Amino acid sequence: MRYAELYAGWKADPEAFWMQAAGAIDWVTPPSKALSDAQAPIYEWFADAEVNTCWNCVDRHVEAGRGDQVAIIHDSPVTRATKGITYAELQARVASLAGALRAKGVEKGDRVIIYMPMIPEALEAMLACARLGAIHSVVFGGFAAHELAVRIDDCTPKAIIAASCGIEPGRIVPYKPLIDAAIEAAAHKPDFCVIFQREQQVARLVPGRDHAWHSFQYGVAPADCVPVAGNHPAYILYTSGTTGQPKGVVRHTAGHLVALAWTMPNIYRINAGDVFWAASDVGWVVGHSYICYGPLIAGATTIVFEGKPVGTPDAGTFWRVIQNHKVKSFFTAPTAIRAIKREDPAGILSRDYNLRSLTALYLAGERADPDTITWARQILDVPVVDHWWQTETGWAIAANPMGIEPLPVKLGSPTVAMPGYDIAVLDEGGHPVARGELGAIAIRLPLPPGTLPGLWNAEARYRKSYLERFPGYYETGDAGYVDEDGYLYIMARTDDVINVAGHRLSTGAMEEVLSGHPDVAECAVIGVSDALKGQLPLGFLCLKKGINTPPDQVVRDCVKRVRDQIGPVAAFKLAVVVDRLPKTRSGKILRATMAKIADGQPFKMPATIDDPAILDEIAAALKGMGYPVAA
Repeated sequence: MRYAELYAGWKADPEAFWMQAAGAIDWVTPPSKALSDAQAPIYEWFADAEVNTCWNCVDRHVEAGRGDQVAIIHDSPVTRATKGITYAELQARVASLAGALRAKGVEKGDRVIIYMPMIPEALEAMLACARLGAIHSVVFGGFAAHELAVRIDDCTPKAIIAASCGIEPGRIVPYKPLIDAAIEAAAHKPDFCVIFQREQQVARLVPGRDHAWHSFQYGVAPADCVPVAGNHPAYILYTSGTTGQPKGVVRHTAGHLVALAWTMPNIYRINAGDVFWAASDVGWVVGHSYICYGPLIAGATTIVFEGKPVGTPDAGTFWRVIQNHKVKSFFTAPTAIRAIKREDPAGILSRDYNLRSLTALYLAGERADPDTITWARQILDVPVVDHWWQTETGWAIAANPMGIEPLPVKLGSPTVAMPGYDIAVLDEGGHPVARGELGAIAIRLPLPPGTLPGLWNAEARYRKSYLERFPGYYETGDAGYVDEDGYLYIMARTDDVINVAGHRLSTGAMEEVLSGHPDVAECAVIGVSDALKGQLPLGFLCLKKGINTPPDQVVRDCVKRVRDQIGPVAAFKLAVVVDRLPKTRSGKILRATMAKIADGQPFKMPATIDDPAILDEIAAALKGMGYPVAA
């Protein structure tokens, strides 16, 4: 079937489409219908079904005779270790951990915080919770104690499962002191903690509260899978909120299973026995959907990678992983590819590896600028697929449906809406705009299975954050347009559309022009306050290694490029060369924080920032340009 037929079929009968998709899942009690809309605009999918996520990820593959297939490959260049875990071994390990949690009182509906690095035990902890019907909340390993305490108080976990430490290039990150400080600061106290002791740093355990991973499980009967209702929360994943208070995105069990099962063959071309790699972290939504659950639901092999795109040991490490483990489809952030490109502009390191297993590279997390896509396509000689989704949706809103019908690529576009998503581009009054016109991107309700049904214990906040601005729609917070062929273009977050003398301009469009300069490895554009024009764009440029062009010349070239390609209306005259850009640990550039620094406004240090010292470097660069940077 072609994409257009499939999408039209979904639109004509969404109920039939999703009930058919539900056939890919093993049910304890099959659903009688797909959508429950009695509480609209709050919707639920497959609510009357009974199902278990861990069964669908692990046990059913063992039952089908594929227990000897490798389920998880752990590749850790920071510890120089690689190991594989078969589906049968995974089943035994998860059942054992689940049994130990059950023996300590963890039951269906209880919350468990998981605070771990990129090790297989992180996935085992997630699956053990799913086996019992407990609701896990994974917090990125190494998050500050205050941020962990906020999450403890919001979801009130019965237990915390953690590792003694994480390992970064050149340093050990102790986790246990952060956990102790967070529990001390939190009003809610978990009943107990389970600590996986890593040999690189063994943590001191609090007697009576803390248990070592292996002794905790000793002599305990393994647990079977516990059926849960289709609308039972599978997990809570906290995403940053505009108030500084994180939002607990909830994922219902049945919709999560059906949606991810649909995406693996249709978007990623992955089936049972294939090797899939998402180079992300279990603390982010990509880690939930496409390191842990999606590949395992499909019966594929997933890779847990403990390293960085550069520096562990070099910019060829991604290519080594693809070669060694015969990766078929690879998913990472554009930021990672830009980091590799900056270190190895000619892609020389890729020639050292046999990449014939790779059939496609998938990018998401930040806008994939055309220059990055073109570079990766030349180096890898495979399709490079940009796709767009959010923590809230859990899977792609727009993508190139490679497993249905690979569509022509348009650089700068994540291609087309996936079944389930009816995308609209709206003006500030909520009215649809013409094709090609910039506006706020919204999705007609109901959202498809696998997306958020709400926020944890915060329905009023859910409605205010996503549903109230455009009644009948989910507000994505992104701005962009749809072209005459129905291709979507994401140009910026809504608050990154700047107003220059009455003209609404996309910072993403300017970044696209800047990134096309041969010496620019990475860039960001923000809007800064201007007394005459309201706002003016300001560019930050990171240059490739080994170039000979003077930075001042690059700035002049970039100003001219924007003037030539976007026009004088952009009023782009200001740019500065910096060594690096401030980012979250998942690779998103902190544009809003940079804008506050430039305007001399107070700002809260983002909890997810990768390296706070970069903000000092940005502030120094802005001060040198004469901006009113606050002390």
